[in-house]
Amino acid sequence: MLLSDGFRAHAQKSLQVLFNINYCAAQAQKTLSNIPASGNNLPRNIDKGKTDWRYVNYKDWCSGFWPGILWYLYEGTHDEKWKTAADSFTKELQPLSEHSGFDHDLGFMIFNSFGNGYRLTGNPEYKRVVLRSADSLATLFNPKVGTILSWPSMVKKMGWPHNTIIDNMINLELLFWASKNGGSRHLYDIAVKHAETTMRNHFRPDYTSYHVVVYDTITGKKIKGITHQGYADNSMWARGQSWAIYGFTMCYRETGKTEFLNFAQKVADVYLGRLPADLIPFWDFDDPAIPNAPKDASAACVTASALLELSGFVKDKHKAQIYRQKAEAMLQTLSSPAYQSHQVNNAFLLHSTGHHPAGTEIDASIIYADYYYLEALLRLDKLQHGKAAHYQHKSN
Repeated sequence: MLLSDGFRAHAQKSLQVLFNINYCAAQAQKTLSNIPASGNNLPRNIDKGKTDWRYVNYKDWCSGFWPGILWYLYEGTHDEKWKTAADSFTKELQPLSEHSGFDHDLGFMIFNSFGNGYRLTGNPEYKRVVLRSADSLATLFNPKVGTILSWPSMVKKMGWPHNTIIDNMINLELLFWASKNGGSRHLYDIAVKHAETTMRNHFRPDYTSYHVVVYDTITGKKIKGITHQGYADNSMWARGQSWAIYGFTMCYRETGKTEFLNFAQKVADVYLGRLPADLIPFWDFDDPAIPNAPKDASAACVTASALLELSGFVKDKHKAQIYRQKAEAMLQTLSSPAYQSHQVNNAFLLHSTGHHPAGTEIDASIIYADYYYLEALLRLDKLQHGKAAHYQHKSN
């Protein structure tokens, strides 16, 4: 049977996605073969010029990304060895669900690991851990302010009485899921209120995001918008803007509220409008050192994954097509020799920036870049096979 040019092009694209998923599997196998047996055995980053992962334990905010990668590899390859490895590393994080709320990152840590594990296996113990963790995260919600306290440790350290960071938008997914899978309806209400408050207070008139907003715990009023990891208080920190694109897209999926869909497009459009030619942002769009500033591949990975999902929600077909094409172009660049690690180290990608002001993880390989890169590849694979980009989490 002869294939039409369109079908042939589609097949070639599908093959390329599978090729890159297999590349990720090969890199992850190298990491798995060298990983410590116990203790600090969760990959976090590989600094520029080094070849070995820096490992952390389950208490690190990045602890859920490695188990999440393993679950994604199981989903993408159907190889049982990834399921076995994912289960082992996921279980290391179980103690997190037994503490009262200590940090907003509980969402990253638990939902990427136990959440993906439950989605793919239906293991009831995974579900129990996710539900306990959602209740724990909810204890950080301040009803007077209308948001979750992101960093309890910063209350005294930095004098930020109630601080909320844009990253926190991602962790609302844990609450949404729990509210629909045996948890309290209150969890859903908290997530919606947090998103609405963030939408109102966290953005400048041009829809660029502050990293941190500090609130008065007594009046609930916004005190100021500042940065912690960006170039300046009024700059557009690349990963922060990517969290916003991803977070509000997810909020629309979970609620169907059009204001979240419209807002996701506004924060996406300002990001896309300021990208360099290769579509991989510099770590902060306003760093005066550009074009000699470091890039942040992790922001590109988060955004590519978010845009693939957003493209399926936008009613304007032309705009939806633009979002998908931009996402595919980002993945094309990320999958090039300029960004894939190959023999440089065992990570998937190079050129991410973690905490530039602190001088850490600059132009490095970082585990969350790998996680969202693989997630974006899996989402694109779904789209190319006529399925929705987002994941259908088990709901019962």
